[in-house]
Amino acid sequence: MHGVGVSSGIAIGHAHLISHALLEVVHFKIDADGVDEEIARFERAIGLVKQDLEQLKAQLPKNAPAELSAFINTHLAMLTDKSLSEAPKTIIRNELCNAEWALKQQMDDIVAQFDAIEDAYLRERKQDVVQVVERVIKVLLGRDQLAASEKKLQARQERAMILVAHDVSPADAIQFKHHQFAAFITDVGGVTSHTAILARSLNIPSIVALQRARDLINDGELMIVDGAAGVVIVNPDPEVLSEYQLKQNQWQLAQQKLQLIKTTKAVTVDGVAIDLFANIEVPEDVISAKASGAVGVGLYRTEFLFMNRAEMPDEQEQFEAYKHVAEAMKGHPVTIRTLDIGADKQLNPDEVVTATNPALGLRAVRYCLAEPHIFHTQFRALLRASHYGQ
Repeated sequence: MHGVGVSSGIAIGHAHLISHALLEVVHFKIDADGVDEEIARFERAIGLVKQDLEQLKAQLPKNAPAELSAFINTHLAMLTDKSLSEAPKTIIRNELCNAEWALKQQMDDIVAQFDAIEDAYLRERKQDVVQVVERVIKVLLGRDQLAASEKKLQARQERAMILVAHDVSPADAIQFKHHQFAAFITDVGGVTSHTAILARSLNIPSIVALQRARDLINDGELMIVDGAAGVVIVNPDPEVLSEYQLKQNQWQLAQQKLQLIKTTKAVTVDGVAIDLFANIEVPEDVISAKASGAVGVGLYRTEFLFMNRAEMPDEQEQFEAYKHVAEAMKGHPVTIRTLDIGADKQLNPDEVVTATNPALGLRAVRYCLAEPHIFHTQFRALLRASHYGQ
């Protein structure tokens, strides 16, 4: 099987399949006098998922990848956004349908809007919507599939397992934190999906966009995952298994060597020093950047502070985010890009752009000049934060 390798490395283990709740959503009509009860059921499910995510966030160990907390915050913000918390209620009232179906219809509309975005990173954010919706639907369906999966894992008592799922959310990863997964493979996703970012931060081999992995792989089957090549081998013969066991040992040795030199200064053969800077999207990325040996931030994409939320971040919130990065880099250079939004990247997810070439339209600095109140707020926050770093 071939997919998109998003985190390198070789893993050998047995498949552990996670069910996909969205495939089980059915459509049925409700009576007009049952609308209020159905809406209340939907609201309870939203509340339970919020509570669950807050608990998972509180349980994060101090040494957990910073990305986990950032991703959970994104999912919590989505649950408060009217497009997910209010719009399905309107569908329930207007179409007299069950809450699961209403939520899935709204999700499909949002996903279609994301599919129209040209920017690959932002287009992949549709998976965050799908992950949040699936979590709510699991509650609406009246069962905790993750808890059932957890019991199955405890019964196996096996370390080298490969997680096979339609998608893996950060919350899923936290709930499975007591078990050591050798790799993640998913039906959907891309190099910029949160599953990919999570896998890289955990240094776990991962392959996404396999399309039908969950349909073609049986629970418990022996698998090989080659994250660099994007290849999955199911039930390998002894010769292939032996070959990949050797490759796995070589990869692990290479990783150990990299750990030894990651803090060594980069210098060319003729003695020229090269500074390694990192690109970041959220303040928490600074931790992994420094751990990888970066001596500065070459690009801080501030637009991700503005995305996936109901309200614009105010000056104080922006100041705290920029200050966090500046202080964390301890005097090393930090280059911050002002809001790159507009055209195909809209602050309002309901707004769909139909321009032939939106990249040349009202975006980035042109957008900021057209919306000076947004630009001035960001500049004030940046100027205040500049006092705390370079």
